[in-house]
Amino acid sequence: MKTFPADQASSAASTEDVARKLAALSHPARLEILRRLGGGRSCCCKEVVEHLDLAQSTVSQHLKILVEAGLVVYQPERQRSRYQIDQAALAAVSRSVSAIVDTCCAIEGAEN
Repeated sequence: MKTFPADQASSAASTEDVARKLAALSHPARLEILRRLGGGRSCCCKEVVEHLDLAQSTVSQHLKILVEAGLVVYQPERQRSRYQIDQAALAAVSRSVSAIVDTCCAIEGAEN
């Protein structure tokens, strides 16, 4: 197993976390699910299914991936569990991608 100094290790972990979150965002159905969960409200799986042309089991699997990636929060309730976007996690991904783009563009601009 490869070891890193403390600052490189946290950077590598952060990079892996961002990559995991981006992988979760890479499916069109999951992007649509996030749109349904937008606005800070929570929904049950059935409410999401009503707005997508997908089976309940498929939506459940996509929600599971979003939860495991840390982009959606799962809140178990008695009859219907609720799902809600983790706005801080999604904002962190946005900042990370922006930083990558800024770094790449700054390097490209400096070469010209």
